Amino acid sequence: MSRILTIAGRQIGPGFSPYVIAEMSANHNGRIETALSLIDQAKAAGADAVKLQTYRPDTITLNSDAEDFRIEGGLWGGKTLYQLYTEAHMPWEWHTELFDHARKIGITIFSSPFDTTAVDLLEKLNAPAYKIASFEAIDLPLIRYVAGTGKPMIISTGMADVEEIAEAIAAAREGGCRELAILHCVSGYPAPASDYNLRTIPDMIERFGVVTGLSDHTLDNTTAIASVALGGSLIEKHFTLDRSGGGPDDSFSLEPHEFAELCRGSKIAWEALGSIDYGRKSSEIGNVKFRRSLYFVKSLKAGDIVTPDAVRSVRPGFGLAPKYLEQVLGKTLLRDVDANTAVTGDAIVL
Repeated sequence: MSRILTIAGRQIGPGFSPYVIAEMSANHNGRIETALSLIDQAKAAGADAVKLQTYRPDTITLNSDAEDFRIEGGLWGGKTLYQLYTEAHMPWEWHTELFDHARKIGITIFSSPFDTTAVDLLEKLNAPAYKIASFEAIDLPLIRYVAGTGKPMIISTGMADVEEIAEAIAAAREGGCRELAILHCVSGYPAPASDYNLRTIPDMIERFGVVTGLSDHTLDNTTAIASVALGGSLIEKHFTLDRSGGGPDDSFSLEPHEFAELCRGSKIAWEALGSIDYGRKSSEIGNVKFRRSLYFVKSLKAGDIVTPDAVRSVRPGFGLAPKYLEQVLGKTLLRDVDANTAVTGDAIVL
């Protein structure tokens, strides 16, 4: 199976700059104009893709106020699941306009489906990829159904243990998925950076053998950018126009200027990784002359013996390297030398 994904022509994997996904989630706050603006701002910030969530309240939960369905504490405390998802869901009738708009301005758009009917809708829109949300990573029938589309799939792994991640990957493979990525994730909203244990990413890469990245719910960019240094190839981050907008997900999302910083910073981090290279770099060439070397600090005549008070290791670097100092001392000069001139091999036989 491939260690590379290709989504809408963009290759994703260790040999490519990080693929940055702007997660719109519920940050449209019930207004299609806001959703359209989020797509515009994601493009302007440098995101590779914008991602939606495709469900209706009745496809994700039951309309019940029984204790099992009530949310206690946290961002959404006091609501039932049905109430939360009624407020947060992306109306299905918006999808065509949002997909058309994203394609018009040149940014990739795809979604997280939460049931098979959502997959069917997204297939009609020719979604180029699918994302399985952390809470659905244990829904193996859904994963197999998505895999059956033949499209690249990204699976978030928040709350999933090693066995559950392996089961999700196996389900994707069984369903026919050939291009697969997983995202290390902590399903806290927000999540503290200390919960992320980013050293898990290299282990996931080795253990599962698929492209690996990060779904980041921390409140700044540090964790996401650090993930690149540990081999992360994708970054997903919630995106909003206004963190104080009052929507279900606004408070733990990045605003446009912050998302632009994430896009820049993650790509710089990837460029800085480069490859193993001990050679002299292009930016260093002009500074080699400022390294230390051996210089005569007094004038001497041909035939004189070089004494310790006649030579010093100083900047610049036009003379012999300082490592030759012991070999230079006690040698006989072959020609006259002036003070403040470089010690060179034509003046002394080493």
